[in-house]
Amino acid sequence: MPVNSAVFPSDSGDSVSRAFVKESDEDLVAGELPERPLSAHANYVTAHGLEQLQARVRELQESRERLSAQAADDSAAKQKLREVERDFRYFNAQLERAIVVDPAGQPQDEVHFGAAVKIVDEDGKEHRFSIVGDDEADVAAGKISWASPLPKAMIGARAGDTVMWRRPAGDAEVEIVEIRYRKTS
Repeated sequence: MPVNSAVFPSDSGDSVSRAFVKESDEDLVAGELPERPLSAHANYVTAHGLEQLQARVRELQESRERLSAQAADDSAAKQKLREVERDFRYFNAQLERAIVVDPAGQPQDEVHFGAAVKIVDEDGKEHRFSIVGDDEADVAAGKISWASPLPKAMIGARAGDTVMWRRPAGDAEVEIVEIRYRKTS
């Protein structure tokens, strides 16, 4: 069976595929660090979500300035600077695309962006969560993205409605028990 010299070295000293070569982080070029993907859907945010995006952009700008001074002499700082610059581009783009949604403008008796919802699953267990923007989502804190399957199934539904939640683990019916919107000032 012939050996592919592009993958395995031969006895004649042919070169080895890059997959088998350990290169230092210094050898990475900025273009090799993958960009954070921007979602194709609108970037709806709450007022709090907009504040979080603005704070994150400021924080990254400060880190970028600090690391720029260190990067000339420190390869770890240079790599960190690449990561910070990539994240800065992402969050700045998200901030530019942000569409603030005021929950007070939503129909108060229907599930929409910004709603705090209580549901009961097929096992009778209650769950509470708020529907927020992508960058605000934190399942552990009870905040889920409006673009995820459960909120998509519930948009426009009212308390007492049952909706089908299409999920990888299998479809499940959930009943919407309560819908609330936080008052904005």
